Amino acid sequence: MPHFDAGLEELGLLAQTAGLQPVARVTCKRKAPDAALFIGKGKADEIKELAIQLGAAEVLFDQSLSPAQQRNLERHLDLPVNDRTLLILEIFGQRARSHEGKLQVELARLQYVSTRLVRRWSHLERQTGGAGVRGGPGEKQIELDRRMIGDAIKRTRERLEKVKKQRQTQRRQRDRRETFNISLVGYTNAGKSTLFNALVKARAYAADQLFATLDTTTRQLYLGEAGRSVSLSDTVGFIRDLPHGLIDAFRATLQEAADADLLLHVVDAANPDYPEQIVQVQSVLHEIGADQVPQVLVFNKLDSIDESHRPLKCSDMFELEGVPVPRLFVSAKTSEGITQLRQLLAQELIQRNGLPAHLSDQPEARETVT
Repeated sequence: MPHFDAGLEELGLLAQTAGLQPVARVTCKRKAPDAALFIGKGKADEIKELAIQLGAAEVLFDQSLSPAQQRNLERHLDLPVNDRTLLILEIFGQRARSHEGKLQVELARLQYVSTRLVRRWSHLERQTGGAGVRGGPGEKQIELDRRMIGDAIKRTRERLEKVKKQRQTQRRQRDRRETFNISLVGYTNAGKSTLFNALVKARAYAADQLFATLDTTTRQLYLGEAGRSVSLSDTVGFIRDLPHGLIDAFRATLQEAADADLLLHVVDAANPDYPEQIVQVQSVLHEIGADQVPQVLVFNKLDSIDESHRPLKCSDMFELEGVPVPRLFVSAKTSEGITQLRQLLAQELIQRNGLPAHLSDQPEARETVT
């Protein structure tokens, strides 16, 4: 079923990013998910037999499963069952480096686990006690865990709120300095960090994998044509069906995009599914309130496009949600088009700030990290 190929390919990449090795793919077409098993008993039996043949140790689902479906599937398959949401949470947990990033991942993980407590204590007996006593040890343990997780969520939110206030203070300081803020956004593995490094000659971690970087990094980028520096931020990549818990938890980090003066929307031009990825990024931008921020589309990975399919012009206009926006083809890996991108950013800065266009002989500003 071609419709599932892209989704399962991405799920396989997510699994590899989390340190797992996919051994088989199974598709299922239904009018509506099965309430108990999501896929139906016949398909569940097929997966169980295939898992035994291949020696699989875990089953991953590309869609989010309800706690009951996850529990029922584990009982039926006799294997751990996890969904796309938990897989992304696992990757975020492995990759988060900053204090803020770790807090955000922890909050999302706690919120996810809190809905699945019943699955963890299903082995405990649900027997009724004496007269007037309801429930057994399992129910008591669930209540204890629910209270502990609730307390942990509250503490984590309070700590994140402090971090959020610190970021707001930093933004106010930038605003007082009248800094022009540019944020890199885009689908995960579109090459944002590589482009970031190419523009500011930084050494931010970049790799050909999903969610290579999670923590926001900010540098000063000097634009000679505009005669001044701008603040450039590299943000976490987006992905299809990004769990709402992660969007909520990472709202402080994603706020960099919402507060930007200009968004550099980086697109993997070599990926045949790039139109769908653009739609997914726009969806997240709407959700975090960044949909009204002006954009420049940067079609990256020009070096990976076959010569016969290369664009005739390196820059043009692209219709994004009915609005024409500037588009530029570049290769962050080979630096092709980077000079033109810097010139385009300078033009945007001049246009939006009403600055006189001129070449400046000012020295390049120092790079700073926040």
